[in-house]
Amino acid sequence: MSTNRLTWALVVVFFCASKALSEDMPLVNSGEIREAVTKSLAMIQKSTAEYRRQRSCFSCHHQTLPILTIAAAKTRGYEIDEEDLQAQLERTLTHLRRGRDRYLKGRGQGGRVDTAVMGLLALQAGKNKPDDTTAAVVEYLLLTDKSLDHWRGTSSRPPTQASDITRTAVALSALRTFGTKEQQERIAERTMNVKKWLLTVEAKDTEDRVSQLRALTDFDEKVKLKSLAGQLVKDQQADGGWAQKSDMKSDAYATGAVLVALLKAGEVAVRDEVYQRGLRFLLKAQLDDGSWHVQTRSKAFQKYFESGFPHGKDQFVSISTSCWATMALILASPPVDDE
Repeated sequence: MSTNRLTWALVVVFFCASKALSEDMPLVNSGEIREAVTKSLAMIQKSTAEYRRQRSCFSCHHQTLPILTIAAAKTRGYEIDEEDLQAQLERTLTHLRRGRDRYLKGRGQGGRVDTAVMGLLALQAGKNKPDDTTAAVVEYLLLTDKSLDHWRGTSSRPPTQASDITRTAVALSALRTFGTKEQQERIAERTMNVKKWLLTVEAKDTEDRVSQLRALTDFDEKVKLKSLAGQLVKDQQADGGWAQKSDMKSDAYATGAVLVALLKAGEVAVRDEVYQRGLRFLLKAQLDDGSWHVQTRSKAFQKYFESGFPHGKDQFVSISTSCWATMALILASPPVDDE
Protein backbone atom coordinates (compact mmCIF):
# COMPACT_ATOMS: atom_id res chain seq x y z
CA MET A 1 0.00 0.00 0.00
CA SER A 2 1.36 3.44 -0.86
CA THR A 3 2.02 6.01 1.86
CA ASN A 4 -0.74 8.27 0.54
CA ARG A 5 -3.33 5.50 0.53
CA LEU A 6 -2.35 4.39 4.03
CA THR A 7 -2.55 7.97 5.31
CA TRP A 8 -6.01 8.45 3.77
CA ALA A 9 -7.23 5.17 5.24
CA LEU A 10 -6.07 6.23 8.73
CA VAL A 11 -7.70 9.64 8.36
CA VAL A 12 -11.01 8.03 7.42
CA VAL A 13 -10.82 5.56 10.31
CA PHE A 14 -10.13 8.43 12.73
CA PHE A 15 -12.93 10.54 11.26
CA CYS A 16 -15.48 7.75 11.55
CA ALA A 17 -14.31 6.85 15.04
CA SER A 18 -14.63 10.47 16.12
CA LYS A 19 -18.31 10.35 15.28
CA ALA A 20 -19.22 7.91 18.04
CA LEU A 21 -22.32 9.03 19.91
CA SER A 22 -21.49 11.69 22.48
CA GLU A 23 -22.76 11.30 26.04
CA ASP A 24 -25.06 14.32 25.76
CA MET A 25 -26.85 12.94 22.69
CA PRO A 26 -29.25 10.12 23.65
CA LEU A 27 -30.22 7.41 21.19
CA VAL A 28 -33.38 7.96 19.17
CA ASN A 29 -36.24 6.30 21.03
CA SER A 30 -37.05 2.85 19.61
CA GLY A 31 -40.75 3.43 20.18
CA GLU A 32 -40.63 6.55 18.05
CA ILE A 33 -38.87 4.61 15.31
CA ARG A 34 -41.41 1.78 15.43
CA GLU A 35 -44.32 4.22 15.25
CA ALA A 36 -42.81 5.94 12.20
CA VAL A 37 -42.16 2.63 10.43
CA THR A 38 -45.66 1.33 11.15
CA LYS A 39 -47.24 4.45 9.64
CA SER A 40 -45.01 4.30 6.58
CA LEU A 41 -45.60 0.59 5.96
CA ALA A 42 -49.37 1.14 5.98
CA MET A 43 -49.09 3.85 3.32
CA ILE A 44 -46.64 1.87 1.17
CA GLN A 45 -48.72 -1.32 1.21
CA LYS A 46 -51.91 0.60 0.48
CA SER A 47 -50.27 2.07 -2.62
CA THR A 48 -48.76 -1.19 -3.89
CA ALA A 49 -52.19 -2.80 -3.75
CA GLU A 50 -53.74 0.12 -5.67
CA TYR A 51 -50.94 0.07 -8.23
CA ARG A 52 -51.60 -3.63 -8.95
CA ARG A 53 -55.27 -2.89 -9.50
CA GLN A 54 -54.48 -0.25 -12.10
CA ARG A 55 -51.38 -1.58 -13.84
CA SER A 56 -50.23 -5.01 -15.01
CA CYS A 57 -46.60 -4.03 -15.54
CA PHE A 58 -43.66 -4.28 -13.17
CA SER A 59 -42.06 -1.16 -11.68
CA CYS A 60 -39.07 -0.57 -9.43
CA HIS A 61 -40.91 2.11 -7.43
CA HIS A 62 -44.00 0.00 -6.70
CA GLN A 63 -42.49 -3.49 -6.64
CA THR A 64 -38.73 -3.60 -6.00
CA LEU A 65 -38.28 -0.97 -3.31
CA PRO A 66 -41.52 -1.80 -1.47
CA ILE A 67 -40.60 -5.51 -1.51
CA LEU A 68 -37.18 -4.72 -0.06
CA THR A 69 -38.81 -2.57 2.62
CA ILE A 70 -41.58 -4.98 3.57
CA ALA A 71 -39.19 -7.96 3.64
CA ALA A 72 -36.85 -6.01 5.94
CA ALA A 73 -39.77 -5.07 8.19
CA LYS A 74 -40.79 -8.71 8.45
CA THR A 75 -37.36 -9.67 9.82
CA ARG A 76 -37.74 -7.09 12.63
CA GLY A 77 -41.17 -8.28 13.73
CA TYR A 78 -43.32 -5.60 12.13
CA GLU A 79 -46.81 -6.59 11.08
CA ILE A 80 -46.98 -6.80 7.30
CA ASP A 81 -49.56 -7.81 4.74
CA GLU A 82 -48.12 -11.18 3.69
CA GLU A 83 -50.72 -11.60 0.96
CA ASP A 84 -49.72 -8.25 -0.53
CA LEU A 85 -46.03 -9.18 -0.41
CA GLN A 86 -46.61 -12.47 -2.21
CA ALA A 87 -48.81 -10.76 -4.78
CA GLN A 88 -46.03 -8.29 -5.53
CA LEU A 89 -43.49 -11.09 -5.93
CA GLU A 90 -45.83 -12.97 -8.23
CA ARG A 91 -46.43 -9.79 -10.26
CA THR A 92 -42.67 -9.40 -10.67
CA LEU A 93 -42.06 -13.02 -11.66
CA THR A 94 -45.01 -13.06 -14.05
CA HIS A 95 -43.75 -9.95 -15.79
CA LEU A 96 -40.25 -11.36 -16.22
CA ARG A 97 -41.66 -14.70 -17.35
CA ARG A 98 -43.53 -13.00 -20.19
CA GLY A 99 -40.19 -11.82 -21.56
CA ARG A 100 -38.32 -15.10 -21.07
CA ASP A 101 -37.71 -15.81 -24.77
CA ARG A 102 -36.60 -12.22 -25.37
CA TYR A 103 -34.17 -12.43 -22.49
CA LEU A 104 -32.62 -15.60 -23.87
CA LYS A 105 -32.10 -13.83 -27.19
CA GLY A 106 -30.45 -10.84 -25.51
CA ARG A 107 -33.32 -8.47 -26.29
CA GLY A 108 -35.02 -8.00 -22.93
CA GLN A 109 -38.23 -6.18 -22.11
CA GLY A 110 -39.25 -2.56 -21.88
CA GLY A 111 -36.82 -0.81 -19.58
CA ARG A 112 -34.15 -3.31 -20.64
CA VAL A 113 -31.34 -3.54 -18.08
CA ASP A 114 -33.27 -1.54 -15.47
CA THR A 115 -36.23 -3.91 -15.60
CA ALA A 116 -33.98 -6.98 -15.57
CA VAL A 117 -31.83 -6.01 -12.59
CA MET A 118 -34.59 -4.46 -10.49
CA GLY A 119 -36.87 -7.40 -11.16
CA LEU A 120 -34.23 -9.84 -9.97
CA LEU A 121 -33.49 -7.66 -6.95
CA ALA A 122 -37.16 -7.85 -5.96
CA LEU A 123 -37.13 -11.65 -6.27
CA GLN A 124 -33.88 -11.80 -4.31
CA ALA A 125 -35.42 -9.80 -1.46
CA GLY A 126 -38.42 -12.11 -1.51
CA LYS A 127 -36.11 -15.13 -1.34
CA ASN A 128 -37.49 -16.61 -4.56
CA LYS A 129 -35.58 -19.65 -5.72
CA PRO A 130 -33.72 -19.61 -9.06
CA ASP A 131 -35.72 -21.04 -11.97
CA ASP A 132 -35.81 -20.98 -15.77
CA THR A 133 -37.02 -17.39 -15.79
CA THR A 134 -34.29 -16.01 -13.55
CA ALA A 135 -31.71 -17.99 -15.53
CA ALA A 136 -32.98 -16.35 -18.73
CA VAL A 137 -32.70 -12.88 -17.22
CA VAL A 138 -29.15 -13.63 -16.05
CA GLU A 139 -28.33 -14.78 -19.58
CA TYR A 140 -29.60 -11.47 -20.89
CA LEU A 141 -27.35 -9.59 -18.48
CA LEU A 142 -24.37 -11.65 -19.59
CA LEU A 143 -25.13 -10.91 -23.24
CA THR A 144 -25.81 -7.21 -22.72
CA ASP A 145 -22.92 -4.70 -22.86
CA LYS A 146 -20.52 -7.66 -22.75
CA SER A 147 -17.81 -5.65 -24.50
CA LEU A 148 -17.96 -3.06 -21.71
CA ASP A 149 -16.88 -3.14 -18.07
CA HIS A 150 -20.30 -2.14 -16.73
CA TRP A 151 -23.98 -2.05 -17.68
CA ARG A 152 -25.60 0.98 -19.27
CA GLY A 153 -29.20 2.13 -19.18
CA THR A 154 -31.53 3.34 -21.89
CA SER A 155 -33.36 5.87 -19.72
CA SER A 156 -32.38 8.72 -17.45
CA ARG A 157 -34.88 9.09 -14.63
CA PRO A 158 -33.03 10.36 -11.57
CA PRO A 159 -32.19 9.45 -8.98
CA THR A 160 -32.27 5.65 -9.39
CA GLN A 161 -32.54 5.21 -13.14
CA ALA A 162 -29.88 7.75 -14.03
CA SER A 163 -26.95 5.86 -12.52
CA ASP A 164 -24.94 3.23 -14.37
CA ILE A 165 -23.22 2.48 -11.07
CA THR A 166 -26.59 1.56 -9.55
CA ARG A 167 -27.46 -0.64 -12.52
CA THR A 168 -24.10 -2.35 -12.32
CA ALA A 169 -24.23 -2.87 -8.56
CA VAL A 170 -27.65 -4.51 -8.75
CA ALA A 171 -26.64 -6.57 -11.80
CA LEU A 172 -23.66 -8.04 -9.92
CA SER A 173 -25.87 -9.02 -7.02
CA ALA A 174 -28.36 -10.64 -9.42
CA LEU A 175 -25.64 -12.68 -11.13
CA ARG A 176 -24.39 -13.99 -7.78
CA THR A 177 -27.87 -14.93 -6.60
CA PHE A 178 -29.47 -16.38 -9.71
CA GLY A 179 -26.63 -17.54 -11.96
CA THR A 180 -26.77 -21.20 -12.94
CA LYS A 181 -23.88 -23.66 -12.71
CA GLU A 182 -23.38 -23.40 -16.47
CA GLN A 183 -23.16 -19.59 -16.28
CA GLN A 184 -20.61 -19.38 -13.45
CA GLU A 185 -17.47 -19.15 -15.59
CA ARG A 186 -18.84 -16.22 -17.57
CA ILE A 187 -20.16 -14.62 -14.39
CA ALA A 188 -16.73 -14.80 -12.76
CA GLU A 189 -15.07 -13.21 -15.79
CA ARG A 190 -17.67 -10.46 -16.00
CA THR A 191 -17.45 -9.81 -12.28
CA MET A 192 -13.70 -9.23 -12.35
CA ASN A 193 -13.99 -6.79 -15.27
CA VAL A 194 -16.76 -4.89 -13.51
CA LYS A 195 -14.82 -4.79 -10.24
CA LYS A 196 -11.97 -2.94 -11.97
CA TRP A 197 -14.44 -0.36 -13.25
CA LEU A 198 -16.06 0.06 -9.83
CA LEU A 199 -12.67 0.72 -8.25
CA THR A 200 -11.86 3.55 -10.65
CA VAL A 201 -15.13 5.09 -11.80
CA GLU A 202 -15.76 8.60 -10.50
CA ALA A 203 -19.11 8.99 -8.75
CA LYS A 204 -21.08 12.05 -9.86
CA ASP A 205 -23.61 12.29 -7.04
CA THR A 206 -24.88 10.63 -3.88
CA GLU A 207 -26.74 7.88 -5.74
CA ASP A 208 -23.50 6.92 -7.47
CA ARG A 209 -21.50 6.94 -4.23
CA VAL A 210 -24.11 4.87 -2.40
CA SER A 211 -24.23 2.23 -5.15
CA GLN A 212 -20.45 2.13 -5.50
CA LEU A 213 -20.18 1.45 -1.78
CA ARG A 214 -22.90 -1.20 -1.95
CA ALA A 215 -21.22 -2.98 -4.86
CA LEU A 216 -17.72 -2.97 -3.38
CA THR A 217 -18.97 -4.19 0.00
CA ASP A 218 -18.93 -7.69 -1.50
CA PHE A 219 -15.24 -7.42 -2.41
CA ASP A 220 -12.22 -7.39 -0.13
CA GLU A 221 -11.33 -3.77 -0.85
CA LYS A 222 -11.15 -2.29 2.64
CA VAL A 223 -9.17 0.84 1.73
CA LYS A 224 -11.59 1.78 -1.04
CA LEU A 225 -14.57 1.08 1.20
CA LYS A 226 -13.15 3.33 3.91
CA SER A 227 -12.58 6.05 1.35
CA LEU A 228 -16.12 5.84 -0.07
CA ALA A 229 -17.71 5.67 3.37
CA GLY A 230 -15.58 8.56 4.59
CA GLN A 231 -16.75 10.74 1.70
CA LEU A 232 -20.39 9.95 2.43
CA VAL A 233 -19.92 10.73 6.10
CA LYS A 234 -18.24 13.99 5.14
CA ASP A 235 -21.22 14.85 2.91
CA GLN A 236 -23.69 14.76 5.81
CA GLN A 237 -25.36 18.16 6.09
CA ALA A 238 -25.77 20.29 9.20
CA ASP A 239 -29.40 19.16 9.46
CA GLY A 240 -28.32 15.51 9.68
CA GLY A 241 -29.46 14.59 6.18
CA TRP A 242 -27.86 14.08 2.79
CA ALA A 243 -28.61 15.72 -0.56
CA GLN A 244 -28.99 13.91 -3.87
CA LYS A 245 -26.58 16.40 -5.47
CA SER A 246 -24.19 19.00 -4.12
CA ASP A 247 -26.43 21.86 -5.25
CA MET A 248 -29.56 20.42 -3.63
CA LYS A 249 -30.94 20.40 -0.09
CA SER A 250 -31.07 17.33 2.14
CA ASP A 251 -33.93 14.94 1.45
CA ALA A 252 -35.19 11.62 2.75
CA TYR A 253 -34.32 9.69 -0.42
CA ALA A 254 -30.60 10.41 -0.23
CA THR A 255 -30.55 10.20 3.56
CA GLY A 256 -32.24 6.81 3.75
CA ALA A 257 -30.11 5.34 0.96
CA VAL A 258 -26.86 6.58 2.52
CA LEU A 259 -27.70 5.26 5.97
CA VAL A 260 -28.60 1.82 4.61
CA ALA A 261 -25.40 1.64 2.55
CA LEU A 262 -23.12 2.76 5.41
CA LEU A 263 -24.67 0.28 7.82
CA LYS A 264 -24.62 -2.64 5.38
CA ALA A 265 -20.97 -1.93 4.60
CA GLY A 266 -20.13 -2.07 8.29
CA GLU A 267 -18.60 1.41 8.18
CA VAL A 268 -21.11 3.02 10.55
CA ALA A 269 -23.06 1.59 13.48
CA VAL A 270 -26.63 2.48 14.46
CA ARG A 271 -25.37 4.01 17.71
CA ASP A 272 -22.90 6.29 15.91
CA GLU A 273 -23.68 10.00 15.82
CA VAL A 274 -23.72 9.90 12.01
CA TYR A 275 -26.56 7.39 11.96
CA GLN A 276 -28.46 8.93 14.87
CA ARG A 277 -28.40 12.39 13.27
CA GLY A 278 -29.67 10.83 10.05
CA LEU A 279 -32.50 9.12 11.93
CA ARG A 280 -33.52 12.39 13.52
CA PHE A 281 -33.62 14.06 10.11
CA LEU A 282 -35.88 11.30 8.76
CA LEU A 283 -38.24 11.41 11.73
CA LYS A 284 -38.54 15.18 11.47
CA ALA A 285 -39.16 15.05 7.70
CA GLN A 286 -41.89 12.37 7.87
CA LEU A 287 -45.38 13.69 7.21
CA ASP A 288 -48.45 12.92 9.29
CA ASP A 289 -49.73 10.39 6.74
CA GLY A 290 -46.52 8.34 7.14
CA SER A 291 -44.94 9.34 3.85
CA TRP A 292 -41.93 11.41 2.84
CA HIS A 293 -42.22 13.88 -0.04
CA VAL A 294 -39.49 14.54 -2.61
CA GLN A 295 -39.98 16.49 -5.83
CA THR A 296 -39.45 14.54 -9.04
CA ARG A 297 -36.58 15.34 -11.40
CA SER A 298 -37.84 13.00 -14.13
CA LYS A 299 -40.02 13.76 -17.12
CA ALA A 300 -43.33 11.91 -17.22
CA PHE A 301 -43.60 9.31 -19.97
CA GLN A 302 -46.96 7.69 -19.24
CA LYS A 303 -50.49 8.94 -18.70
CA TYR A 304 -50.96 10.25 -15.17
CA PHE A 305 -52.92 8.14 -12.69
CA GLU A 306 -53.29 8.05 -8.91
CA SER A 307 -51.38 5.12 -7.44
CA GLY A 308 -52.78 5.49 -3.94
CA PHE A 309 -49.65 7.28 -2.78
CA PRO A 310 -49.82 11.03 -2.04
CA HIS A 311 -47.94 13.93 -3.64
CA GLY A 312 -49.43 13.94 -7.13
CA LYS A 313 -46.85 14.00 -9.90
CA ASP A 314 -44.18 13.32 -7.27
CA GLN A 315 -45.84 10.08 -6.12
CA PHE A 316 -43.37 7.63 -7.71
CA VAL A 317 -40.19 9.22 -6.38
CA SER A 318 -41.94 9.82 -3.05
CA ILE A 319 -42.83 6.17 -2.56
CA SER A 320 -39.24 5.28 -3.46
CA THR A 321 -38.10 7.89 -0.94
CA SER A 322 -40.41 6.51 1.70
CA CYS A 323 -39.02 3.02 1.13
CA TRP A 324 -35.39 4.12 1.62
CA ALA A 325 -36.29 6.17 4.69
CA THR A 326 -38.28 3.30 6.16
CA MET A 327 -35.48 0.79 5.55
CA ALA A 328 -33.02 3.05 7.38
CA LEU A 329 -35.41 3.24 10.33
CA ILE A 330 -36.09 -0.51 10.27
CA LEU A 331 -32.36 -1.26 10.49
CA ALA A 332 -32.22 0.91 13.62
CA SER A 333 -35.20 -0.86 15.14
CA PRO A 334 -34.39 -3.78 17.45
CA PRO A 335 -36.21 -7.08 17.01
CA VAL A 336 -39.39 -7.29 19.05
CA ASP A 337 -37.88 -9.82 21.47
CA ASP A 338 -35.00 -7.43 22.26
CA GLU A 339 -37.15 -4.54 23.34
